[in-house]
Amino acid sequence: MAPRIATLAFLTPGNFADDDPRTGLEDTLQLFEYGERLGFDGGWIRQRHLEHGVGSAAVFLAAAAQRTKRIELGSAVIPIGYESPFRLAEDLALADVLSRGRLQPGFSAGTPPHAELIGDLVFDGDWRSYDLSYTRIERLVENLRGGYLGGPDTVIHSPGNTQRPRLQPHAPGLVDRLWYGGSSARSVRWAGEYGLNLLTGNIVLGERSDDFATSQLALISAYRERSDPARPGRVAVGRVIVPTDGADRATRERYRRYAESRHERTLGPQGERRVLFAPDLVGPAAEIVQRLEADPVLAETAELRLELPYEFHRAEYEQILHDAVELVAPALGWKSS
Repeated sequence: MAPRIATLAFLTPGNFADDDPRTGLEDTLQLFEYGERLGFDGGWIRQRHLEHGVGSAAVFLAAAAQRTKRIELGSAVIPIGYESPFRLAEDLALADVLSRGRLQPGFSAGTPPHAELIGDLVFDGDWRSYDLSYTRIERLVENLRGGYLGGPDTVIHSPGNTQRPRLQPHAPGLVDRLWYGGSSARSVRWAGEYGLNLLTGNIVLGERSDDFATSQLALISAYRERSDPARPGRVAVGRVIVPTDGADRATRERYRRYAESRHERTLGPQGERRVLFAPDLVGPAAEIVQRLEADPVLAETAELRLELPYEFHRAEYEQILHDAVELVAPALGWKSS
């Protein structure tokens, strides 16, 4: 069965120069505006710590909400280990209200990246003994549900009024737009059972197979087996897609070197966790379409997300998005919004 893409989104790392972060962040905001003009259904930002990227997805997406009107605004992903489930819920609810209900927050659980460097700066006490599991996300979800705190007679007094206390602002519907970035069978089963949508990109764990597609198909199947049939979750598949049609000769050569530098990691499982990487799709749009049409994973979902490479420039990102919209996605059945 050939892929039929109904929802097209992009994921960008939000690069900036160490000595000029504003220019890079402004470029990324303008990329969201550009993606919306092209007709993309969603724009997603990575959350990265200690790197030249967005350290707070909620802050960035609140800004992006003011620069766009229609496009879904996602995070892929927020490492929940560094976050207070209540305070992050406040930030996400505020950003969602400002976006008029377009937020699509994605999360990951477990020990977050760079914990040995910044764990002691984030937490009070020994963070190694803290619960950094899925339960932290469950607490965030319960906060977003907006239940009142205290008993039925509990109120708080502010200069403006007297009210029953709950997380403010309340953002109805946001709990149905939460995602989990799953790469293992255990994680996708939990996401399905708990009612989160599933993000699965170009990295999975080879728990039962050395083949990337076989492993990713197994994850999607395990997720759907645990999901509530009355409310089937969304499944979005990510691929690194770099059409070269609109690039000049020098840029095409740089794209080729980029793909070559990452090819070896796709040849087999990497490390003790047996990490599997999907091949990058770099080349003429016609070749990319052929490879996507042959991808058995895309036949299992109607949502495709372009994962943009790290450390490219805005003009290159715009060329990639333009070529994807004009030359790749329509061949897979996608229609511009």
